[in-house]
Amino acid sequence: MSNVTPTKSNLMAQKRSRALAENGFELMDKKRNILIRELMALMDQAADLQKRVDSTFARAYTALRLANISTGGVEGVAQSVHVDDSLNVRFRSVMGVELPLVTAKSGFDGRIPYGLAGTDSKLDSAFVEFQRVKALLRDLAETENAIFRLAYSIKKTQKRANALKNIVIPGLDASIAKITEELEEKDREEFVRQKVIKAAQKKAG
Repeated sequence: MSNVTPTKSNLMAQKRSRALAENGFELMDKKRNILIRELMALMDQAADLQKRVDSTFARAYTALRLANISTGGVEGVAQSVHVDDSLNVRFRSVMGVELPLVTAKSGFDGRIPYGLAGTDSKLDSAFVEFQRVKALLRDLAETENAIFRLAYSIKKTQKRANALKNIVIPGLDASIAKITEELEEKDREEFVRQKVIKAAQKKAG
């Protein structure tokens, strides 16, 4: 607690600061609760996505293994498939926290991007399964990144709220109590002084 001159104006200033700190703590606590709710919802979503990714990956690798057996190898066909660089990242704000929204310019429309020569339906099935994996991984990456950002912001918000609750507000309370006590002491001294003066004047008169 810093030393503050015990004046009525300083007392009012400390009380205003205390009210602002209390309001700040309530806002931090509200923000933390909202972010925690958002985080919990995303964690459930991430768990569901992870299960779907695992099962889809398993189907995709099974289909790829069958395609390799059927065609004798798919490396040549894989090299003819264009790299997908259509991902786009935007952001949405939740209590000032920027959370990613990952989208693709175009999703899988069912068309196979390679010729029919040297391929068969098993390779087509593998390609379709890996397209599903790609879409799920995009959603999972978006969700996990949002979880990381929320967790970081919750930690920072909690730290600020704790500082207000455990350091700033108690410090202001102590300062207000000290100034109040010193002002009351001055008032008592002034009362006694006035009483002594009146007694002296009465005796002199």
